[in-house]
Amino acid sequence: MKIIIINGPNLNLLGKREPEIYGSRKFEEYFADLKSAYQEITLEYFQSNHEGALIDKLHEVGFDYDGIIVNLGGYTHTSVALADAIAAISTPVVEVHISNIHAREAFRTHTYTGANAKGIVSGLGLKGYDLAIKYFLEQ
Repeated sequence: MKIIIINGPNLNLLGKREPEIYGSRKFEEYFADLKSAYQEITLEYFQSNHEGALIDKLHEVGFDYDGIIVNLGGYTHTSVALADAIAAISTPVVEVHISNIHAREAFRTHTYTGANAKGIVSGLGLKGYDLAIKYFLEQ
């Protein structure tokens, strides 16, 4: 089984950025723990602050992988292009948000990209990525 986690803008700053919202752990540290916990699968990670790079990565992996986990950061609430990219691929997608998007600013409650995902995990911190992996393993 092959699963990729695709993180969008500003998620490269996890551990530094607003720790009261996003926690104090770097994603790379957490990803190492995920790889250790799920040695039976191929688990990959990609992060970009650029919308086009995220679209290109979805196109690249969207027909060959067993699952895609996305946290597209602010693009979640603004990008019709990323929503279209998710709709265009055949690999199922689970959207993850570290914070509870429904308990934040009003503009964050709408997700263009989530409309084309199998499901959304929101507000459970980094644990949301783990839950998304478990979803794919149970399919």
